[in-house]
Amino acid sequence: MDSRIWESVDHLVAWLDEQSTQSPREERLLRLLKLSEEVGEVGAAVIGATGQNPRKGVTHTWEDVQHELCDVVFTALVALRTLTPDAARVFADRLAYVEQRSAASRRPIDGPRETAVEKPEEAPNQA
Repeated sequence: MDSRIWESVDHLVAWLDEQSTQSPREERLLRLLKLSEEVGEVGAAVIGATGQNPRKGVTHTWEDVQHELCDVVFTALVALRTLTPDAARVFADRLAYVEQRSAASRRPIDGPRETAVEKPEEAPNQA
């Protein structure tokens, strides 16, 4: 991951720490709860982008959904950094684990797509 991202996360965490009126324990819990709030905003944006609320209709765009997803990522990285000063290593290690775990089921990005295997027609029974 780009080191600039982690620099930004560090700046955000420092700024949030400076502004906090909570104890470190409470601040940590609130930052984890903030993640749930942001995920809820993704849901609201999807509902708004698809017009699923008949009373409101279409209230969001798919670009709004993208922005909300970014907010989830930022919030998760801030929460992770709040839990450990070594967030970049923890993230990289976890990504490597997930990549390794999924490697067996991956196809090359430019490779052929798998299709259902067709069974050859069975020969008619000859009596």
